Amino acid sequence: MNEIQSVGVIGAGQMGAGIAQVFAQAGFDVHLSDLSEDRLAAAMQGIDRTLSRAVERKGLEPEARADALGRIRVGTSLDPVGAASLVIECATEDESVKRGILRDLTPRLAPETILTTNTSSLSITRLASVTDRPDRFMGLHFMNPVPVMKLVELIRGIATDQQTFAALEGVVARLGKTATVSEDYPAFIVNRVLVPMINEAVYALYEGVGGVKSIDAAMKLGANHPMGPLELGDFIGLDTCLAIMNVLYDGLGDPKYRPCPLLVKYVEAGWYGRKSGRGFYDYSDKENGPVPTR
Repeated sequence: MNEIQSVGVIGAGQMGAGIAQVFAQAGFDVHLSDLSEDRLAAAMQGIDRTLSRAVERKGLEPEARADALGRIRVGTSLDPVGAASLVIECATEDESVKRGILRDLTPRLAPETILTTNTSSLSITRLASVTDRPDRFMGLHFMNPVPVMKLVELIRGIATDQQTFAALEGVVARLGKTATVSEDYPAFIVNRVLVPMINEAVYALYEGVGGVKSIDAAMKLGANHPMGPLELGDFIGLDTCLAIMNVLYDGLGDPKYRPCPLLVKYVEAGWYGRKSGRGFYDYSDKENGPVPTR
């Protein structure tokens, strides 16, 4: 298997843009694809801002910023993505959406292309089954925000071969990140532990154990967490948290993974957290900062 030099990223949301940035900074040629030209433009503006701030902080040379930006191409077609030696699917955490993308993409892939998904919870084996290359398919799960977080979870499907796994281990090392290896079970390692904690914090709020500020302060000051669990849920996206809890509950059948009814109600209301402007905090007051909603 030739060394990976080009990367296709499908989905220009926060995760896709961050993944495109770190690959470009590491010297890979990147093609970022999305159905929305507006999302592609917003992604490139966000990458430019992040790299510019790094230059201002003296953490990045201006030439390196220009070089990274020059390595990223964008477009709405999947065809240029298929020519890459590594493809990373970064669509929303909805299995039907991901399966549709993988089906559309598969005929466009070069024979040697390694195909991966950035899913945070879904079965790698099941997603691989809709492609023509389950032996060259893996989970490559980055943490948010991608440019800051050092971890990448590597998840093999039942058919993933050792050559593919070794190639992706090498890719993670080239990015300067640390890989952990997870078996293909619902939510893998990080979200198997993290999201049920957030769900339990929502239960504590739902049952009146404490208010939003008290619960978050208790975990920040009592457990030395850098961010309270409700604040973290808002940061991740409450819709994403609910999707992961549903994967755990459906996949493992254990009642301890039942999503809190309050979490369900917030998502039904469209209160997804930071990205929607309201979750367990209201983010509309830019001057004074977030205000708890309960």
